[in-house]
Amino acid sequence: MRPFLLLSTRAEDVAADDEYAGFLRATGLGEQELHRIRVEAGPLPELDLDDYAGVLLGGSPFNSSDPDERKTDVQRRVERDLARLLDRVVARDLPFLGACYGIGTLGTHQGGVVDRTYGEPVSAVRVELTEAGRSDPLLTGMPEAFDAFVGHKEACRVLPPSATLLAGSAGCPVQMFRVGSNVYATQFHPELDVPGLLTRVHVYQHAGYFPPSELDALVARLTPAVVTEPGRLLQNFVVRYA
Repeated sequence: MRPFLLLSTRAEDVAADDEYAGFLRATGLGEQELHRIRVEAGPLPELDLDDYAGVLLGGSPFNSSDPDERKTDVQRRVERDLARLLDRVVARDLPFLGACYGIGTLGTHQGGVVDRTYGEPVSAVRVELTEAGRSDPLLTGMPEAFDAFVGHKEACRVLPPSATLLAGSAGCPVQMFRVGSNVYATQFHPELDVPGLLTRVHVYQHAGYFPPSELDALVARLTPAVVTEPGRLLQNFVVRYA
């Protein structure tokens, strides 16, 4: 079996390693079956996409909609690298799934409007499938409504013209879309369980997602959450494209 590839943009080792562990757990893949490249650490190498069964993109502290003058040199370089990769991915309709940051990168790449209109606080929200979502092969076996973890400052306000809307929530109308037959993005995090979310809450407590003084209260609210379904999306991705 060809391996899958995970692209990470998190500079913090704890967050990056925990994200990788989350994708390994949710997909059921081993480390030899899920290669990882930390794109923030250096330029994305030239990839032979035929080497991979599919590409996953994790979340990020970066926001695609930030004014360019507020972006760091690293963020600008990461965005250029990912845009060039998406040129190839979309042209080939290569299996791709971007989580959270995937909405910003793929949505922007495909001409959607990504801004801060529909940001959501760190929480578990109810996601509902659209009619297209209910028939999408990547969502096979999933209920029409399920809880998923979110926490984002930006979201897709206007769907790209090339995209099919697959899921939304009350506070964020675009929670998942597909471009072509095999290129996907979710706003929610299919790789996260409660321990993984709590790790990120601690790592990013000063990143503007919530007031740091509310850390303990937020942890107390999140700890009892029961979120079971989103990981099935990643399992389906592996089964379909392996």
